[in-house]
Amino acid sequence: MSDDFELDTADLTRRMEGAIGALRTEFASLRTGRASASMLEPVMVEAYGQKTPINQVGTVNVPEPRMVTINVWDKSMVGAVEKAIMNSGLGINPQTNGTIVMLPIPELNEERRTELARVAAQYAEHARVAVRNLRRDGMDQVKKAKADGLSEDDQKFWEAEVQDLTDTYIKNVDAALENKQAEIMQV
Repeated sequence: MSDDFELDTADLTRRMEGAIGALRTEFASLRTGRASASMLEPVMVEAYGQKTPINQVGTVNVPEPRMVTINVWDKSMVGAVEKAIMNSGLGINPQTNGTIVMLPIPELNEERRTELARVAAQYAEHARVAVRNLRRDGMDQVKKAKADGLSEDDQKFWEAEVQDLTDTYIKNVDAALENKQAEIMQV
């Protein structure tokens, strides 16, 4: 097997991209003082006996920079949507006008901005851990191939490839964190 081994770097890249994608999704759920439809993605509504994403019970719009509206399709679901938003931990009090639920986004105070920046750092650390775990998986594959007869030069080459890939994605996580923290701290 010594000359046949080739590490599936495309798979490692895809999995590391998945870690970055998950980080971006978590970052999107952080409220930065600007309205965004994505901030409602984690909110689940108790609809028709089961938990349903909020975008499946109404249309989510951002008509202005500090306002999100949800045009609820079923009038009987308006109360459930309000309750889900209040229980979501977003810190927003919904206002209802018929079937339209309005979410005014308040300015963030300095203390809340610092807290959100800390949460963003935690999300980034989780992504770094995920990337490092994928690095370990890649290194384990190389070590297994070494045990099966891979030459030492090839082993060093593949380990360097895995490390380069890891370094690139750790830098991507750090850059995403820096951008998000700058966005959060922007007044």
